[in-house]
Amino acid sequence: MALWLVCAGAAAAAETVSLIKIDGAIGPATASYISRSIEESRAKNAQCLIIQLNTPGGLLDSTQTIVQSFLGSTEPVVVYVAPTGSTATSAGCFITIAATVAAMAPATTIGAAHPVTIGGNPTGGEEKPDQTMKQKLENFSVSYIEAIAARRHRNVEWAKSAVRESASISAEKALELKVVDLIATDLPDLLKRLNGRVVDGKTLKTAGAEISEIKMSPSERVFQKLWRPEVMFILMLIAMYGIIGELTTPGAILPGVVGAIALILALYLAAILPVNATGLALIALALMLFVFDIYAPTHGVLTIGGIISFLIGSLMLFNRADPLFRLSLGYIIPATLITALF
Repeated sequence: MALWLVCAGAAAAAETVSLIKIDGAIGPATASYISRSIEESRAKNAQCLIIQLNTPGGLLDSTQTIVQSFLGSTEPVVVYVAPTGSTATSAGCFITIAATVAAMAPATTIGAAHPVTIGGNPTGGEEKPDQTMKQKLENFSVSYIEAIAARRHRNVEWAKSAVRESASISAEKALELKVVDLIATDLPDLLKRLNGRVVDGKTLKTAGAEISEIKMSPSERVFQKLWRPEVMFILMLIAMYGIIGELTTPGAILPGVVGAIALILALYLAAILPVNATGLALIALALMLFVFDIYAPTHGVLTIGGIISFLIGSLMLFNRADPLFRLSLGYIIPATLITALF
């Protein structure tokens, strides 16, 4: 009898819930982190994986990866928009609706899922895409969120309006419209409300469960910091200066090596971030003009043309109307001046 009580106590104490926190834009590192966390949570035999979410949006291809991992997971995934004041905007709306259980803290919001930019498009995201492309992207996003909402038995009509009309609602309204499943003030309250809920045939036992947080790996943390427009721009500058430095001082080797590495990394980020192809081409033209001026002196004509091309290309490189992926003038102006002096 005593042995049975010990075993029962150990089993009760063994109940765990996995937790990860996403605070910021959704990108490749986020998608990798979430997919890995789902697998780790399943391997630990956790009751569920809770994703505490606060995001202004992100890349569409990374969002699709996350949604696919949710829908294909045997591990219950709970998306919890928290803490108070947080938001699940744009990509965050898709992710929340795709969760097995969707929860929000009081005074949080969800919605505004109208697509702004595709992201991860090798041909580059145009600042002013033609109307046909905008309509295609909107239609795809509407059908995509409609399929997700229908799969999770959530309010399909509101989900479609979040894309078409950029509708945004509070946590209380989201619960009333059956966009989310529950409202919880904090994590302990969330665990209480999840306890006993039947999810995909599994009854969750979360009351008093131990929370086991899964941290980002070092590589994921580094990549999360790197996939930013500012980082890509700086890498392009290093590549440009390295190539010019190698050509002006043949045999130096180091500038050429550093420039080549920076160029490869910049091109990799260009394939992920919503880059304008025209802006990229203008910056490449600027580099060519600088190089030509080294071997065919034109009294600065080519250099001036290169500076103008560099400035215009930098301004066009990212959509300045996009709040997530725009390049500040605080980077562009100093970079242009340094390039002119270089």
